[in-house]
Amino acid sequence: MSCILHIETSTATCSVAVSEDGQNVFTKEKSDGPSHAVSLGVFVDEALSFADSHAMPTDAVAVSCGPGSYTGLRIGVSMAKGICYGRGIPLIGIPTLKVQCVPVLLYHDELPDDALLCPMIDARRMEVYAAVYDRALRTVRDTGADIVDENTYKEYLDQHPVYFFGEGAAKCKERITHPNAHFIDNIRPLASMMFPLAEKAIAENDFKDVAYFEPFYLKEFVAGKPKKIL
Repeated sequence: MSCILHIETSTATCSVAVSEDGQNVFTKEKSDGPSHAVSLGVFVDEALSFADSHAMPTDAVAVSCGPGSYTGLRIGVSMAKGICYGRGIPLIGIPTLKVQCVPVLLYHDELPDDALLCPMIDARRMEVYAAVYDRALRTVRDTGADIVDENTYKEYLDQHPVYFFGEGAAKCKERITHPNAHFIDNIRPLASMMFPLAEKAIAENDFKDVAYFEPFYLKEFVAGKPKKIL
């Protein structure tokens, strides 16, 4: 097990956590708007001071790597890279959509064994960024930009119960009316939910190149061409 600093800035919520031996020992979050440039540095300083004062050497930094807000991800990844450079520790990149799955798997025991998970991030209008995973977080369908209507996920809904959640899911309730569609409210990507995925990355030696790592920015598709949302 390891001591890991976690950073999540992909949405309007800015959050930081420290985990040790697979448990969170420090958390800080702010959800009242995209003020990451102001809040993140303070949160990270507090988190590292906590770890240092408790004689917990930080072994790695895990950062949520999108999809998400261009500005938020840029701030979070830049901070994570700086810490990794300064302390000579490895960088872990965690897909934001998988981060959203963690509280669903941890706290919703009612999910059937054949359930599929579809985390969503709002991409404006009736568009979302979404992926489909099974309960072991194996990818059933890669991350994509979806224009949501009643048939968007029909091939999965015809075969499995599908659970939709995340900030993009609320606006889809009226469009996705299949009897196998289920919606879970109040799921956000948070640093405090990153530790199982970060521990797995360490066990698999799955680290990012600090010099060249770039997050998966949320994009707006205009006339078939991706455009970064600033």
